[in-house]
Amino acid sequence: MTVLCGVVYPLAIWAVTRLPGLADPAEGSLLPGATGPVGSTLIGIDPVAADPAADPWFHTRPSASAADVLGPADPAVSGGSNAGGFDEELLAAVTLRRELVAAREGVEPAAVPADAVTASASGLDPHISPAYAALQTPRVARVTGLAPELVAELVAGATEGRTFGILGEPRVNVTLLNTALAETALTDVPPGAGGGVSVRVAPVTRMVP
Repeated sequence: MTVLCGVVYPLAIWAVTRLPGLADPAEGSLLPGATGPVGSTLIGIDPVAADPAADPWFHTRPSASAADVLGPADPAVSGGSNAGGFDEELLAAVTLRRELVAAREGVEPAAVPADAVTASASGLDPHISPAYAALQTPRVARVTGLAPELVAELVAGATEGRTFGILGEPRVNVTLLNTALAETALTDVPPGAGGGVSVRVAPVTRMVP
């Protein structure tokens, strides 16, 4: 039994994970970078802007475990609030989040989608709705100096369709999107545009879980 359960079974499971299409998920779906992995497509990392007044990043959903009402979340902690729809503290947090997101994006509170103000069950959800991504696109384009059309293309490249074509809704992977944004902005934006490349260099390291 020791040989069977302690050697044969683990080796069999490891062999299965080497099959085509399974190796990357088995290793954590890591995103490669120039100096090593920069994150995982399974974990949403809400980056912190070096200058909040010139925020160049797309943001994930808020986390119930975050110290601040909007985050960023601590990727070492996972969990929701378990608060119901009539919980006064939850309703107050949703209202405050809507006001803060609206101010950050320069829109009316009514334009803020639901996933921008409600936390996911895990608090580490890497996905947002296409509507929330579209809301953030003008700000990201303005701060980075990239053309809005190019930023929209990056959003489209990070958008995933329904699972098996029928389950769930289309969603945008923020971790993939910010990684592509960092690579594009650092190569395509001349120094001084949108606040300068230095605005974007420092926060990249904060994307790593």
